[in-house]
Amino acid sequence: MAYAVKEVYFTLQGEGVNAGAPSVFCRFSGCNLWNGLEPDRAGAVCKFCDTDFVGMDGAMGGRYLSAESLGYSISKVWKKSCSAPRLVVFTGGEPLLQLDQELVDCLHGLGFSVAIETNGTMLPPKGLDWICVSPKAGAPLKCIQGDELKLVFPQIGLEPDFFQDLDFNNFLLQPMSGSNLVANTVAAAEYCYVNPNWLLSLQVHKFADIP
Repeated sequence: MAYAVKEVYFTLQGEGVNAGAPSVFCRFSGCNLWNGLEPDRAGAVCKFCDTDFVGMDGAMGGRYLSAESLGYSISKVWKKSCSAPRLVVFTGGEPLLQLDQELVDCLHGLGFSVAIETNGTMLPPKGLDWICVSPKAGAPLKCIQGDELKLVFPQIGLEPDFFQDLDFNNFLLQPMSGSNLVANTVAAAEYCYVNPNWLLSLQVHKFADIP
């Protein structure tokens, strides 16, 4: 299988339970909830996405013709000076449009733990070491178990209590970015005060200026 990749880079995880962990991020091109083009945002299922996943023009972006070639490129990006466990995070767009069993197995063979950040509309391959699901209003949720459910908050018609009985180890509210970020952060924090099974997740990489 060929893989269309927007970018591959070494960083620190900026959000969620694993915030601060050294990671290689592999961002796939494409999404099933929005084509990524601004003129079409208003008609998208997910209207608040803040990520550029269009094309293959980022760092080490391109079309990789095999799991081995992409896996090798990911391995090269890991900093040799970093003694932390090797972790790759597949994201997008929607990574499950492309991530397959062959690539997961390849990365395991190269000594990586494999994590994914998905909108949950598709089922993941077997053997993933960390599954983070971020549901979107108006999209069917098929992946109903994992390590982390991270809900961008607030979303009309998508209340946190809808998810609390699903099989996830961690539940997080992440304030929706944009012009209402301050108010959304206050609202998310207040919800977590009275619902302590939900944790507040902030996008540390944005205010710390980390890639």
